[in-house]
Amino acid sequence: MLTKSSTELVRQRNSVLALAALRRHGALSHTEIADFTGLSSATISAITADLEKAGVIEKSEQQAASGRGRPRVQFRQRRDCGYLIVVIISSDGVQYSLVDYAGTLIDRFSEERSHDPDGAARFTEAVRDGLERLLSRSRIARDKVLLISISSKGLVRSDEAVLLWSPIFGNDQIDFEVALRLDWQARIVLDNETLLVAAALDAREEGGSGEGPRSLAALSLGHSIGLGIVRRSGAGEREIAAPNFGHMLHMPNGGLCRCGSRGCIEAYAGFYAILRMAFEVPDDTIPAKFVPVSELDKIAQRARQGHRMSSFAFRQAGIALGNGLSRLLSLTERMPVTITGPGTRYFDLLRPGIEEGLAQSHLVRMEGMPELRVVLDEPMLVFEGHLNRALSVIDGDIVEAGLG
Repeated sequence: MLTKSSTELVRQRNSVLALAALRRHGALSHTEIADFTGLSSATISAITADLEKAGVIEKSEQQAASGRGRPRVQFRQRRDCGYLIVVIISSDGVQYSLVDYAGTLIDRFSEERSHDPDGAARFTEAVRDGLERLLSRSRIARDKVLLISISSKGLVRSDEAVLLWSPIFGNDQIDFEVALRLDWQARIVLDNETLLVAAALDAREEGGSGEGPRSLAALSLGHSIGLGIVRRSGAGEREIAAPNFGHMLHMPNGGLCRCGSRGCIEAYAGFYAILRMAFEVPDDTIPAKFVPVSELDKIAQRARQGHRMSSFAFRQAGIALGNGLSRLLSLTERMPVTITGPGTRYFDLLRPGIEEGLAQSHLVRMEGMPELRVVLDEPMLVFEGHLNRALSVIDGDIVEAGLG
């Protein structure tokens, strides 16, 4: 069995560091790359020469503002080195985006998702058609697409690109690797949507302050309830996870959840749960698969006008969320929680219940209420999460294949 030498592995690792610096900071000079990576000038010279020769990066000259002296040479990713396709699966549609190697959005369109009871089989066929449509619109060669990055709410097996369970398809599993492999040679990856949100928030923290918090949580509110966690070790390493928060037990033998269990957090805090409680529908009623935001807006308006059951529905949803967060913090550590998703429009109604649920935790009583933040543009966070993770994977693949 052939193995790579330690020198070769170090060279690949250093090349990935240089590409990561360009991706995070944009076009950089030779000296700036060395500063950001901590690598020597000689090492950066060798890396940039190899990457430029392989067509991965390109250099440009920028004349000094004074017009005097030698032009400043900068390096950046070569946009046509390869392409990424991002597929975002939501409750009511699928969004397809084509992105070049520099992270520039080239094309995007969305399609409504069929609510056909046949489910997974027809959906995978629709995804194949959507990918073909994106390719034909761009006129890019199929082999130039290096990675297809897919996200969904639910339980995923990321190492095999398998959707194990989702609020859309239930127990009908979808193996995207099998579904797409015959037509595509690109790497295919699948991630939980709220995990990508947490990763994007972490990247924003790093870019804004240089350090970022040690840990953070992202709580997505909507038709389903999602959670992403970023935990940092003392060595600066981070672990990103998406536990099955929405389907943690909130109340034994409680309301019926879309997953088929009873008493889940989502069975009290998802849109269908708030609708069910506001209209005093029996809690064993089969949940609606999709509730329009306009229906929740009507309930919220009544709650803000003092309607008792509408207010109670949002408060009970908040308590379920707060209790779940209190368990999370007790098992991990105190960390800021960012609220995202369409449910943020009702945060004023949910917050009292969330704080009530959190306050029942011994950790919160000892250390105080965690910081609760609200970020409204969840779709942008999901897309940023795709780009951050997928393009770094592409960087590693290119370096290993082209410089190995």
